[in-house]
This record gives sequence, C-alpha cells and structure tokens, in this order.
Amino acid sequence: MAAELRRDLVRDNWVVIATDRALKPNDFPINKGWESTRKTGQNFCPFCEGNESYTTDEITAFRDNNTLPNTPGWSVRTIPNKFSAFKLEGELELKYSGVYESCNGLGQHEVVVETPQHGVELHQLPAEQIKQVYLMLQQRYRYLAGDPRVKYIQIYKNRGLFAGASLEHSHSQILALPSVPRENKGLSKYYQQHGKCLLCTTLEAERESRQRLIYESKHFQLICPYASRFSYETWIIPRRHTEHFADINDEELNDLAAIIKIFILAMLDCLNDPSYNIVINTAPVNQGFAGGYHWYMEIIPRLIVANGVEFATGFYMNPVAPEIAATMLREKILEYLK
Repeated sequence: MAAELRRDLVRDNWVVIATDRALKPNDFPINKGWESTRKTGQNFCPFCEGNESYTTDEITAFRDNNTLPNTPGWSVRTIPNKFSAFKLEGELELKYSGVYESCNGLGQHEVVVETPQHGVELHQLPAEQIKQVYLMLQQRYRYLAGDPRVKYIQIYKNRGLFAGASLEHSHSQILALPSVPRENKGLSKYYQQHGKCLLCTTLEAERESRQRLIYESKHFQLICPYASRFSYETWIIPRRHTEHFADINDEELNDLAAIIKIFILAMLDCLNDPSYNIVINTAPVNQGFAGGYHWYMEIIPRLIVANGVEFATGFYMNPVAPEIAATMLREKILEYLK
C-alpha cells in the first residue's frame, strides 16, 4: 500500500493516507455483519412520547399550545443528561497533589431528543423538523454561553452501536465545559502565523481543485478534508465566516437542515448503513476574541476500530484517500438530487 503522511492543520497533527487504493464499504470489519448486532427494538424507551416522567425534568421544548412540561405534545425536547459527570454549580477549583492535577466537574450536559417517535432517525425527519433540532441546539448554545464559567460548548450526536450510542432513539447532546479542548488548536495557530482564517482558505482551495469537494450549496460546502482521520469523513463548512454555531441565521439554518437530510441519506446508502458521529466544532466562549475560529461540522462514519499505533502516536491511519471518498459520496448525493 502506497501511503502519504498529510499534515492536519486544524489539529496540528499528522494522518497516514492510503493514496493509491480505497477499501470498499463491504471491506470494513464493522460492516461485515457487526453493525447488525445493534438493537432493533427496545422494550422500553424513556425518550418516547408518553414516557416523559421517566426522564430528568425538562429544561425546554418546542411544544403544541397549552401542553405542559414533562407531558406529551412536544416535537423537540431538552433534558439534563441523567448520568452527567458535570454540574454547573460553584466555581472551577484546581487542585494539585505532587505531579498530579485535577479539578471539579464544573459544566452542564444536556440531551436533545430530536423526535417523539421511536425508530425515526434524523435524516428521516422532514427538513422543517431537522431545522427545529438545530434551532434548539442553537438556543441552548446561546443560553449556556451566557454563563461566564462556561468556556466551550461541544455539540455532538452518536448514532449506532459503534458510535457510542446507548439508546436507539434519535438524539443529540450538548456539553458545556469550563476549559477549551485542544483539538482545534491549529485554527488559532494558523491565524497567528498567517493573519487569516484557515477554513476560509481551505474553502477557496477546495473550490478551486474540486478533488475533495462533495457538494456546494448557497451557504455551505461539503468536503472530505485533505488529511481525513477517518474513512469517508466529511466536513460541512459555512461559506460565510462565522465563529460561533449560534450565530448562523434563519436562511442558513434552512440550508443546513436540507443538506443534513440529503447527505446522511446518501452516506448511509453509500456505506451500507454504518454507525456515525456528528460533531460541531466552534469558537470558545467567554474568552474574549479568539482569532482564526470558524465553526464547522464533522460527520464521521465509524467503519474501523482505532488501533495501537493510533493510540501510541496520535497518527490516524486512513485506508481510503479523501479524493476517492469524495468522488463516491459526490456521485451518491447527485443521485438523490436528481
């Protein structure tokens, strides 16, 4: 296998890419029947409409008129994560014991239940309902960002056994943290070195080369990133420079909902219905100006299990070149757009 080490500028790390061939979806171990082990029916689901009393108390919801909290009649519902390790109480306290350092679990962990219906997935919802999901996440982002103790807000979705989902019922999660993760440190580093946004520069480069471009809408560009850590990894990047996910407008939300619906449908078809994660990366909050940040969304099919060299070195091993992945995904999404 010919390989190439590519620099991941966003994470300031390296990825090993197989440039001369690509594993087909059926070649991945997880797709050889493993995914069929996920549950196909649960005897009881606390997220279903009518079971509201079995969850933690509702924070907020989009509801029919005159329906009360913690009762049926909602379309999207936000509750505290029942098993959260975080509480937004008190102040951040750092502790030192010799060489060791720790702090209290200051933060907030919430679950956004995307639909009252069990067995209906995000891409199967009408676009207007998908918009409601992201509108809810946007509203919760704004609320949590209003607390000065919160420094970063992570939005994510786990779908399927191999993406870490513990419940089948379609849901996303939002985590407010007291510190900024280092995952996107390359964004600010690039800004400090070059005085411009790395993702805006990336959009221009990908639009020009078109090698890794999957689809382009009025407000977003879908690409397989140059140094993709995962096979068929896709980024959805807003064309307008926007630091915070919460700052996108109504027209952009409409566009995002339409893209999410069509792309996930195409991806699941192309890759034989894999587990996947959705991650929204955004700028820190309550930190003052942080140059170089530009929010973006990652959609990551979970087709392969991380191995020893990845844990040991931090170098991800990707057996599918992003140029090949983008071609396959582009062809599939065009089928659905016809």
